[in-house]
Amino acid sequence: MTAESTHFIKNAPTNTFTSYAAVGDSFTEGVGDPGPDGTFVGWADRLAVLLDDRVPEHSFRYANLAVRGKLLDQIVADQVPRAKELAPDLVTFAAGGNDIIRPGTDPDEVAERFERAVADLASAVGTVVVTTGFDTRGVALLKHLRGKIATYNGHVRAVADRYGCPVLDLWSLKSVQDRRAWDDDRLHLSAEGHTRVALRAAQVLGIEVPADPEQPWPPLPPRGPLEERRDDIHWAREHLVPWIGRRLRGESSGDHVAAKRPDLMPL
Repeated sequence: MTAESTHFIKNAPTNTFTSYAAVGDSFTEGVGDPGPDGTFVGWADRLAVLLDDRVPEHSFRYANLAVRGKLLDQIVADQVPRAKELAPDLVTFAAGGNDIIRPGTDPDEVAERFERAVADLASAVGTVVVTTGFDTRGVALLKHLRGKIATYNGHVRAVADRYGCPVLDLWSLKSVQDRRAWDDDRLHLSAEGHTRVALRAAQVLGIEVPADPEQPWPPLPPRGPLEERRDDIHWAREHLVPWIGRRLRGESSGDHVAAKRPDLMPL
């Protein structure tokens, strides 16, 4: 572990993990990071590989219960009981983001429900890692919510302190503020973005990583206003308008989607 990476270890556990269940929404399902078979990979799957490499062969098991589009209460109702039933050594719990971006939601109230879920999980499983939200200052659709997200993040850190949870602090991960860390929809991470989050998550758990998640990106060629405008128009047509349409119809991208790994299985 480098001296730089130790700064990010908070309440890092010392034991080795032989089982891991990921709980959450599209971020944890891995949307934006498609694998060869079309199934999303994502940071949690990539973290599972890093954990598997640290234990004897065939001794590690992994479940990913996350489903895109789910709100906190849906995650608590559907995924938390399953995670408790599986009782793994490690759970990552990333939830509340879809609630926070909804108009009129109160981050203080969402955080109260988040804390009840963390308390429930912490009583039944091993280590529970919680995640903050990203800094959205560079995300056109969400930059006006930056203060609201920061408020929620403060609550998440306080909850982590109360229950001894390591914190995967996405707000401080500067490398994902580069547009190449994000998928074309500008709402989900790209494969490289997911990789950097997985590396940071491993650091939080006190694991030496093969690359620095804050490694600088190579320089980008200059882009003119016309090219930027063309990209914005394409994004609005292909991603923003359908997203707004689903919201107006009361639909979710996770409707009729099942968890990709509902059981603890070897990789």
